[in-house]
Parts: sequence; C-alpha cells; structure tokens
Amino acid sequence: MPDNSPQISDVPGARSRLTFFKVMAFIVGVGLLVLVVEMVLSYGFGMKGDDNPLHWWPQPHGFIYMVYLVATALLGFKVGWSLPKMVGVMLAGCVPFLSFWVERKVAREVEAQMATTGSVSA
Repeated sequence: MPDNSPQISDVPGARSRLTFFKVMAFIVGVGLLVLVVEMVLSYGFGMKGDDNPLHWWPQPHGFIYMVYLVATALLGFKVGWSLPKMVGVMLAGCVPFLSFWVERKVAREVEAQMATTGSVSA
C-alpha cells in the first residue's frame, strides 16, 4: 500500500511540535475528565457556586483547550495534514478518553512519517 503522507522537510521541528502536542493532549484529556466531575457535581448533585469544590475549573479548562488547538494546528501544518484531519484531531479533545487514544494514534503516524523521511534523506 503506497504511503500518501507528505515528506517532512524539518524533522527536528516536527519532533518538537509532536512533543508539544502530546503534552497538551494529555493535559486536555485529564482536564476534560476533571470537567466531567465538575459537571456531575454541579448538575447531578446540585452543588452550585462555592458548594462545588471544582466550580473554578471550566474557565481554565477552556484556556487549556485553546492551547491544545494551537498545538494541533502547529503539528498539522508542519506535517502536512489536511484541514478535515486537523479539525478531527481538534474535536477529539472534546470527548472524554478520546484525546488519549487519538494522541497515541497521531504520535504513531507522525513518528512513522518522520522515520520514513529520515531513512529517505540518510
């Protein structure tokens, strides 16, 4: 089966963007689980305002998610993803546990792409 992924011209740059993406995907994944707990406490148990120990979490989580979007875009542009793929990876950060699975899948794909590029240029 032919490999249709574009060649990476800057492997060190792609590697640093991949590392940033992996860190942000993990942080967003954990943050999303904390957000789910906050929502269960708020809507499931009626703990509003200061009664909810996680009432402060949604706003920082939103900011962290925006950083994840930037990390995904930086990686996607560097390795030549299509816009639909980039958006799909971005949306994975909205589903609990999916960000962990997508991060592993993306990391394997990009690392294989970098290895192929490295072996071609060597």
